[in-house]
Amino acid sequence: MPAKSKAQQKAAGAALSAKRGDTKVSDLQGASKSMYESMSEKKLDEMASTKRKGKPEHDSKD
Repeated sequence: MPAKSKAQQKAAGAALSAKRGDTKVSDLQGASKSMYESMSEKKLDEMASTKRKGKPEHDSKD
């Protein structure tokens, strides 16, 4: 599942870092914390590795 925005990609990257043990889980906040709890390492890797070009900073909720 590719990221829909740069912010979503950054949150996935933070959650992935915590899953791998590179950062502390206690440092996670908001979306990255819920992603850490609900997504597998493979799904997080797919989302975090999405190309950034052409992505909005935040996904509009229209």
